[in-house]
Formats: sequence, C-alpha cells, structure tokens
Amino acid sequence: MEALLDFYLASGVDASLGENVVDWFQLSEVQAKARQQSPMAQVATPAMEPAQDAAQQAPQIPPQHQPTSQRGVVQAAPVGGAGPRVGTDHGAIPDQAVISMACELASSAGSLADLQACLQAFDGCNLKRTAKSLVFADGNPDARIMLIGEAPGRDEDLNGKPFVGRSGQLLDRMLKAIGLDRTQVYIANTVPWRPPGNRTPTPQETEICRPFIQRQIELVNPDVVVFLGAASAKTLLGVQDGIRKMRGRWMTYPVAGRQVAALATYHPAYLLRSPLEKRLSWRDFLSVKSKLSELR
Repeated sequence: MEALLDFYLASGVDASLGENVVDWFQLSEVQAKARQQSPMAQVATPAMEPAQDAAQQAPQIPPQHQPTSQRGVVQAAPVGGAGPRVGTDHGAIPDQAVISMACELASSAGSLADLQACLQAFDGCNLKRTAKSLVFADGNPDARIMLIGEAPGRDEDLNGKPFVGRSGQLLDRMLKAIGLDRTQVYIANTVPWRPPGNRTPTPQETEICRPFIQRQIELVNPDVVVFLGAASAKTLLGVQDGIRKMRGRWMTYPVAGRQVAALATYHPAYLLRSPLEKRLSWRDFLSVKSKLSELR
C-alpha cells in the first residue's frame, strides 16, 4: 500500500476529491428530466432504476457543482483585515459574475501584499480547493525584469514558490548565464494554484486568474517582461501564434500607460524534454540581456 501511494504521489495524484464516484453528466440529465416530468411520471420502472440510483445522490451534490442560481451570491469585503471572501460555498464554478469580481478585487489592490491577501481569501477558482498552497511569486519586486510562466507544479505547490523544481533549477542556470539571479528578477505564473495532476489549466481557470496577474505586472512595473512558454504569452498578449513562431520576437505589453518590451521563449520544462532547443533559448536570453542594457 505504501508503494502504491508513493506511485500515486510521483504521478501527481495527491488529492482525493470524494469517497464515491458520481457520473455528473448522467446526474444532470436525470435532474433535467425530473424538472420536466410530473411526480406521477417518476414512478419507478426497471428501465429507470440506474437513473434513480443516480438521482438519489442529488442531495449530496457539492456546492461547487450546483447551478449558478443555487450557489451563494458573490460577495466581497475591502482589502485588509480578514480580506475579501468570494462565494459562500468556498469554491464555485467560474462564471462571468466571479470573473467580474476577480477584476474588481485585483484592481482594488494597492500593493503586492494587498494583491496576495486578495488571492489568499479569493474562493472563486476551483483550483484553490485542490492545491496545497498559493504560489504567488519569488524574487525582487523592484526588479527590472519579470518572468511569467503558466502554472505551478508539484514542487512549487509544496514550497509555495514558482519554479523551484527541475525546471526552476534550469531557469536559475539560464539566468546565471546572462549575469542574473533571483535577487534581480521577479517570477510569477498566470495561474497561482497548481492544477490537479499538473494538468493544463482550463480556459475558464485561466480567465478567472488573469486579472490578478495583470495587476501583479502593473504593481511590479518592470522594464522587460519575459513569457516562459506560449500559454502565458497567449493569455496576456492575446496572440494565437505557437511558441516556435512567437519566440525571439520582441513585442510590447501595456503597463501603467506605457508599452513595456515583451519577449516569449521556451518554458524550461519544455527544454528538459527537448534539450536541442536550448540553443534558441540561449539566443533569447542574450537578447533579453541586450534589451536591459539598451533600456538603462
């Protein structure tokens, strides 16, 4: 049993979401039919027994899986004190109301500490329910260069800091090669919570977290932004090109009324799988070094 648990942990399975397996698609269909039928039409028949078994589980539906109309009203408190609380069910399916609240909370943060407090109290993203910790940032908030990845992995979730696993060690070596270290850069992710099993964040999860990383960039106000991987670049720049076409090409990102130099390059995790591409990332980092000198 211990060996099996170690295998699950190494595979990224580190959270249990429920005791029993529930087919939510079947359950939704049963509930929809039940609303359309009269009580007399719901008399048990042999053909309906499986559906009735699923319907009996309806009272056990967790709040985050209930329709928006049945969930708590999104609420917020001012930044400071106990901090804002979003949602009365401590986790909700992302919808437009929650996204709007995320924008409001992010814009209300006057400092990085305020923004981190907002995220700590924010319950509008389901990823928070399965992550062990909030992975806010690492490095120097006054740095001229900000590096942005997609989402934390297992090591980052355990440590509460971005890029501390194997890909983070490679990133440290890449920075050192151009004369930088973590005291001279600021590192964050577009999504601050680890998705279960290191899966890719869904578009809804990314959208609900986007106001917070946008505000984080504004508060850091760097001279150069480096997107580590296509995901963060697509989220924040709105481009659709793949990383092969996008990397190495200087673009701009609007920050506090000015256009900041922005560059996309390969994610360190990709370089661990494709070491031959390191030569292209080396060119990108040399370009970053040159850009920093140019902007002095």
